[in-house]
Amino acid sequence: MAPRANWKGFLRLSLVTCPVALYPATSESEKVSFNQLNRKTGHRIKYAKVDADTGEEVANEDIVKGYKVDTDTFVEVTKEELENVALESTRTIEIDEFVDRTEIDPRYLIRPYYLCPDGKVGHDAFAVIRETIGEMNKVAIGRVVLTNREHIIALEPLDKGLMGTLLRYPYEVRDPKEYFDDIQDVKVTKDMLDLARHIVDQKSGSFEPDKFEDQYETALVDLINQKRAGKPITPKERPRGDNVVDLMEALKRSVGGAASETKASKKSTKKPRRVASGQKEMLMPIVGKKASKEAAAKKPAARAHRKSA
Repeated sequence: MAPRANWKGFLRLSLVTCPVALYPATSESEKVSFNQLNRKTGHRIKYAKVDADTGEEVANEDIVKGYKVDTDTFVEVTKEELENVALESTRTIEIDEFVDRTEIDPRYLIRPYYLCPDGKVGHDAFAVIRETIGEMNKVAIGRVVLTNREHIIALEPLDKGLMGTLLRYPYEVRDPKEYFDDIQDVKVTKDMLDLARHIVDQKSGSFEPDKFEDQYETALVDLINQKRAGKPITPKERPRGDNVVDLMEALKRSVGGAASETKASKKSTKKPRRVASGQKEMLMPIVGKKASKEAAAKKPAARAHRKSA
């Protein structure tokens, strides 16, 4: 079942309009998450909204937004006043222009969404807009209001739908000079570049997301399962970075190491592990994660030592 839409409205290209829904293209719900607990009781911590001066708890209906002018002065803005800031992008994604994908600086990318027709009507108009963007090999730029803020959104065809990527505004991107000005100008010799290129050639391949495993997530699952089973936790030795004394020697040794890795990978006939299914399998024993009946039958979960409220 598809998740609930984050936004519903209309997609418009000039006079061509269709109802659409915007869905999140990514999810972190499968990741291990923690609650804060009271060490003494094991109970969850509850946060309360309190008046900074009186210390008294404030009901939600009495809370308004305020813009800080100076230390003790705020300009209060009500929910109704915010809703009256009428923006067409609140209900309509108007395509303003078309640009080349290569012109969008990666620093401006925020997060991807899936854009689909909403309901049984408008599929023809949606298809026209999708195919036009694809045929022109362009990215459509529009605006959309999400979480009470207007965002730039870049639309491009993906399968039978559209992928919309939220973009940052220029004032949200920091100037790199602030960070890079102190980097020393170093002359790199041709021999060093040749060795570095050789390492790159040996390690070159195609990007296949399924080959990558979230090692930290795996370690968290292992830690939780060990604690549930009552096993002792022993700290692992942290990796240490060796100081590079001779850069040329380090490059030469790296070339040999990269060659060994390449040979080993060619000999291996095992298929790369798929992270999506692998992660779910490891998450099965953890309380709070969705476990299949088959996995539960194979290995019953260990009982927790302390029941948290």
